[in-house]
Formats: sequence, structure tokens, C-alpha cells
Amino acid sequence: MMMSFTTAGQPAPPAIPAEPPLSWGDQGDGTYRNPILPADYSDPDVIRVRNDFYLVASDFHFVGMQVLHSRDLVNWEVIGQVFHRLNMSPKYDDLTGYGEGTWAPTLRYHNGTYYVFVCTPSEGLFMWHAQNPAGPWSRTFTVRAVERWEDPCPFWDDDGKAYLIHSLKGAGPLILHRMSPDGVRLLDDGVEIYHGPTAEGPKLFKRNGWYYISLPEGGVSKGGQTMLRSTNIYGPYKRRVVLPDGSPHQGALVELADGQWWFLGFKSSGFLGRITYLMPVTWGTDDWPVFGDHGQSVDRWKKPYVGHPSPIHHPQRSDDFDDPVLSPIWQWNHNPVDDAWSLTARPGWLRLNALPATGLSTAHNTLTEKLWGQDGLIDTKFDVSAMAENQCAGFAFMSGDRFDWVGVTQGDGVRRIALDNGGGPVLKGADVWFRGTYHGKDARLFYSTDGEHYTDTGLAVELKFGEWKGARLALFCYGPNGGTADVDFVRYNLEK
Repeated sequence: MMMSFTTAGQPAPPAIPAEPPLSWGDQGDGTYRNPILPADYSDPDVIRVRNDFYLVASDFHFVGMQVLHSRDLVNWEVIGQVFHRLNMSPKYDDLTGYGEGTWAPTLRYHNGTYYVFVCTPSEGLFMWHAQNPAGPWSRTFTVRAVERWEDPCPFWDDDGKAYLIHSLKGAGPLILHRMSPDGVRLLDDGVEIYHGPTAEGPKLFKRNGWYYISLPEGGVSKGGQTMLRSTNIYGPYKRRVVLPDGSPHQGALVELADGQWWFLGFKSSGFLGRITYLMPVTWGTDDWPVFGDHGQSVDRWKKPYVGHPSPIHHPQRSDDFDDPVLSPIWQWNHNPVDDAWSLTARPGWLRLNALPATGLSTAHNTLTEKLWGQDGLIDTKFDVSAMAENQCAGFAFMSGDRFDWVGVTQGDGVRRIALDNGGGPVLKGADVWFRGTYHGKDARLFYSTDGEHYTDTGLAVELKFGEWKGARLALFCYGPNGGTADVDFVRYNLEK
């Protein structure tokens, strides 16, 4: 079960027992080790509202965009999702939108309302708003239907005027628009205020009379972080590199209540995708920021001082499917078919109803979760007694649009253990257990008929970054003749 949550200004949530430290995150001694989120929270954006921090990140073709909460910038929990469908194009229903969807969102809080702005590469600029970051969020607002925009960031100035800055697909110039104060429309066609060969991900803010733009330059895999500033929002802007190429970049600057500043950015890490790092920021007497340790990224550092104890808490990964609503730790591969899955048809189980597909990359209602850290073990239990002819259901590692899997198929009234490279033994009972393990990019798949003794499938799985996202675990069920598969639990253990 997830921690009960109340938004800022309301009673604090119940205390969470401290968990043992791992090789990342909170070390339990007042320090933390990077990365703080060793999972694919790419292009992270973070805000502080009073004593609470909230984070969103790029989710591309996965549904929906997760909202994370923290009290100290180190220990995080998934508390909700911004949307439950990508309704901008039929491609997100047809499972042909891999690598598209929501790129580099910005989260802001203005006049008591939370806002998320995001661009999709082909459909336009979109916005959602909410009174509580855990949800519910508004419907999707199309601020402007346009192609090739990316990485929008709204800004409300001291005089009440609102603006929005963004870059263009492929990175390049930064464009500034006037925006209506409610965020629902742009008031002009925009003005180019900065041109860099790989300028993207701008975050616009104001401090001590200066307008600042924090942005990554140099590309996704090897870039660094740049700061621009001007006394006029339209420029001209002076430029300074604050983190060299190869550092964590494209993220958020956050000011704490006592004046501390921190930066959260991503770094490409192979199969896990783009994972999140936390670094201190100080300001010089010349009003330019200094990131990390004298301009270099940090591995271990003192935790942010927030004025209250904050025990070690790693984000939830396991699920017994006991709640009647789906935990926000899960994301669908493209849009789900809502009447083809249920948590109430069989309480305590997730039911997946088979829909036709040509394979796993086109299978509707494939439920996914990010992988965490360099080592993990995932167990899940299926009841396959209600499968139909030519149905397939099971567990997979997902790398982009490629799946390595172990499952059960039914043919001629016989159910068999099945792999993505061939068939296996006949399954006599109703229950089957699947296990996935990984050590770095090397993963293995197992099955069991009693939940105690596991057979290695022999498949040597290489986890990879693909379609702009890190590798994931996935639960699937598809077939041309209906049938169902019920999932009892997913238990996800991290490194010991």
C-alpha cells in the first residue's frame, strides 16, 4: 500500500519507517549518493511548494505522466499521474507512437494552481492544471496545435504578464511567447531570443532583477549545462557554462525555504535510460550560479537541510493489486483499452483481457514499470486457467519496442510454457510464476509451477535503451479469441 498523501498546507502524512541504505540515494548518515533516482526519470522538472517537492519527467509513449513527491529532494514517492490517455493522435491508440508522446515537461505552481506544460513532437503544445499535484488533473488543453516544438516552460513575471519559452525539435533557437495568464493560449507567434546549435530544455526564472535561462547544450548523451542571463526578458543574454559536457544536465533549479539552491538533472546511463542526479548550487557575488563542487558534478554530498527528519524511503515498486484503482507506479504502453482490464472483476488480482495483436509491440494493455538500479529481482504470479485458443500472456523485459519474454500460450486446448524463441513444457495447473533478474544490462528469465523451484529459460537477455526510454518490466496478455489472465502480485526486490 502507498503512503497516504495530503498536499502542502494540510496535515503531514504518517511517518515512514526508515529503509536500509542502498548504493544510491539516502545513506542514512546525513549524506546522499548520486544518482538519487536510478530509473528513467528523464528531463526531470521539480518545484517546491512550501515544504514539499514535486517532480515530473518525460514519459514519451507511456501513459500516464507520473508525479513524484519528496520532503527532502532525496527520498521520493510516486503519488499520482497527470493524464490517463494521450488523446492527441490515433497513433497512441494504434501503438505506433513509440518515441513520441510527452517530451520534457515543465511543472509550475502559480496562484494556488499546479500546471504541467509539454510538447509532443508532431501534435503541439499541451497543458494540464490541478489544485492537488496528486490529482485529479484537468482535461488536456491544446494551447497550440503545431509540429516540431519541444521543451516548453511557462513564466509569470512580477508585473502579472505571462510568457512561455520553448525550443524546436532537434534543438536550436529558443523562442519566447507572451501567454495568457491562465496558460490556455499564446498571444503571439514568438521571438527568437537565443540561438545555440543544441539549445533545448530551457527553464526561465527571475532572481535579483536578472532573468535567467538554465538549459542543456551539447546533446542528450554527452551534453552539459549552460546558464543565460539578462536584465530584459527578451535579451540580449550573456552565456556561461556551469557544468561541462558529460555532466548531469537538462533539469530543474530549486530554491529551498532558507535560500539554498539545488539542481536536479539527468545523465544517460545505458539500459536504465536517463537517470536523475542531485547537485548543490551556490551563487557568487557576481550573481552567477556555481553548480556542484566548483563546477564539477558530485558523487556523494550532504543532504539538503529542510528543517525536519526524513527517513530513507525508496520509491514503491511492488504491488499486490489489492486496491480498486491502479497504483501510479504503473504505466501503460500507449493508451489502454479501459474495458479490457480490471482490478475489481477479481478483487486482489489484476485481470487482463486478451485483445488481438501481431506481437508484443502491438499488444494493447501491456502494463509497464521502470527498472531501478543496477541489480534487481522481480517475481510475479499468473492464473492462466481462463486462457483461450492462441492466447499468450506473461512477463517481459522491454527495451524500446523490443520484448524478451517468458509466458504461457494455449493451442489445441493445451497450455504450455512459452518463450520468445520457442515453446516449452505443458503446464498442467492453473498457476504459474515468472521471475526476471538483471545484473547491469544482463538479464535472465525464469518460470515456476509451484512458486518455489524456478527453471532458467536459458535466454540471455541484453537490456537496452530504446525509443528514448530505459528498459522496463512488462506484464502482457493478447490473443485473437479473447480469454483472460489474472495477475496476483509483482514483487520487486532491489540490490541487497
